[in-house]
Amino acid sequence: MSGHSKWHSIKHKKGAADAKRGKIFTKMAAEIAIAAQGGADPAMNFKLRLAIQKAKAANVPANNIERAIA
Repeated sequence: MSGHSKWHSIKHKKGAADAKRGKIFTKMAAEIAIAAQGGADPAMNFKLRLAIQKAKAANVPANNIERAIA
């Protein structure tokens, strides 16, 4: 036995990956919130439409996008 569990090895990789993803989600949400100040309708607000497209490209969940707009 190597003296550690499989979860112990996975925990460090997953923790780093989750932190990186969370940081991206936070940045995208802030960008969407700022763009949404110009109007909540993406059809009328070009900056919001671009921010949403950028967030979707970064695999941000739709729920996070909706909360950032509201």
